[in-house]
Amino acid sequence: MKLLIAIHRLDLQLLARIFSQGERRMVRPLARALSRSGDGYLHALIPLLLWLLSVPRAGDFAATLALALVLERSLYWSLKNSLRRKRPQFAVPGFRSLITAADQFSFPSGHSSAAFLLSTLLTLIYGGAFAIVFCWACGVAISRVLLGVHFPGDTLAGAAMGACTALCAAHLLGLV
Repeated sequence: MKLLIAIHRLDLQLLARIFSQGERRMVRPLARALSRSGDGYLHALIPLLLWLLSVPRAGDFAATLALALVLERSLYWSLKNSLRRKRPQFAVPGFRSLITAADQFSFPSGHSSAAFLLSTLLTLIYGGAFAIVFCWACGVAISRVLLGVHFPGDTLAGAAMGACTALCAAHLLGLV
């Protein structure tokens, strides 16, 4: 129990530090754009573009992504609705997020999970040149804290869950 209390305190401290940066005029629009880019559209657009451009292994990528998303969304939904961790706006007195989240629970971060899932699969299937997408995934995760809809621990858990789910799906399909 002491460990959970210590983690929660650290989460609150990090939230306060990171969120204060999101209140800067130049940071807020970038955080909003990064957050929106993690809404899931890229999960449909990227396989379509790979297929239209006849990129090798586009079918492997699409199949692995589909399996990974089914696994990840199932796990995400189960965890979020069973653990029911309140979002910062509802858990921290006087705190107001900069955007309204789609649901009321924060753990784990679905945006972070989905972004790291996509980044992991692109890197696994297409190699090191695609590792740059992890910068985007990190941006998505940080944006969720900057906007005040997640604690940092939510995004870390989401990132780990997304990457691990991608690895599991790739393993199940014999790609790794």
